[in-house]
Amino acid sequence: MTDVVDPATRSRMMSGIRSKNTKPEMLIRKALHAQGFRFRLHVKDLPGKPDLVFPKYKAVIFVHGCFWHGHDCRYFKLPQTRTCFWKTKIQKNQDRDRTAIELLKNAGWRIAIVWECALKSPRQKSLNDVATILADWLDTNQIDIVID
Repeated sequence: MTDVVDPATRSRMMSGIRSKNTKPEMLIRKALHAQGFRFRLHVKDLPGKPDLVFPKYKAVIFVHGCFWHGHDCRYFKLPQTRTCFWKTKIQKNQDRDRTAIELLKNAGWRIAIVWECALKSPRQKSLNDVATILADWLDTNQIDIVID
């Protein structure tokens, strides 16, 4: 199956996809900030450049897009064109995620992963629910949490 748009249009469309300050990330940031949490953003010194870093709690939060990180949910579907390219790309992203998480854990950091589908699926949790879960997690000694 060929692409429905020309290469220049596809390139422009793909260049508009952000890796930082995505809508799910902004929602989480706003909700946690409203609850009084203060954090740093995209710390380059930490493996994986976590989306939110809470030095006071020695905790980080990654907000993962379901497609780009290959989440097993209704929002991830491998494209039918250039399948080999996309499999490889998504596998590399997953490998990079695993490596970053392992390095962070070894350095004593606690890790939370919030999947995009947690905020937009039909059985979605409300943003307040997700923020409450994260806030409760920050106040515990639990090492990791996944919200999907």
